[in-house]
Amino acid sequence: MAGTESRTLIVLALVANSLIAVLKFVAAGISGSSAMLAEAFHSVADTGNQLFLLRGSAASRYRADASHPFGRGKEIYFWSFMVAVFLFVGGAVVALIEGWERFRHPEEPSDFLLNVAVLVAAGLFEIFIALIPAIREFNRRRGRRKIWATIRESKDPALLVILFEDIAATLGVMIAAAGVIITEVTGNGRWDGITSMAIGVLLAGVAWVLALETKSLLIGEGASRRDRASIRAATLAVPNVASLEALRTMQLGPNQ
Repeated sequence: MAGTESRTLIVLALVANSLIAVLKFVAAGISGSSAMLAEAFHSVADTGNQLFLLRGSAASRYRADASHPFGRGKEIYFWSFMVAVFLFVGGAVVALIEGWERFRHPEEPSDFLLNVAVLVAAGLFEIFIALIPAIREFNRRRGRRKIWATIRESKDPALLVILFEDIAATLGVMIAAAGVIITEVTGNGRWDGITSMAIGVLLAGVAWVLALETKSLLIGEGASRRDRASIRAATLAVPNVASLEALRTMQLGPNQ
């Protein structure tokens, strides 16, 4: 994905998550719902993550200098790894702790309609402002390749982070809505805590996947098979080159 398209997706996700976080905190403060509070922290973590990505995207375009003779393209990988850390600490851990406390000390459910209305609005924001544009861009990049192969071969962490975050955010809203409904129907406040812990587990899983994907790029991953084949073909096309015994490459940035 080109840098401009990456930044567009990041800004769209930033706007959506900022508005959603405000709505969720208001609803959580009025209703006292642990699940809603977990989702509010989830949106805050996502908002912080978009700021990390914007910083990484800007820094990765700095020109090479004496201190960084190959440029600073890998800085986007560092900030993408920080996204995984922040998502785990700022989202998953908080949701798990809050959910466990609410499970141990359940409270009576309240403001059911307010919680549902906020979650519906949040879901619409997530789907139409953030998720659908991210899926369209991912499919454009994917072409005819398989989904998992595209994820594994992608050298642009912004694509993976935004896509996984948006999917997790949409699933989180669905889990929170289910928890709010079950809590209202049963009158058992423990379901509120269980829902919060389920959101925490979801965020921890997403953070783990993102950490694994960005770690390989951060420590020095080779170019894709397609790029290596192009380099080999171009080298062997030089008249005085008879053979190419070993080809070593390293990805220095999404487009380097």
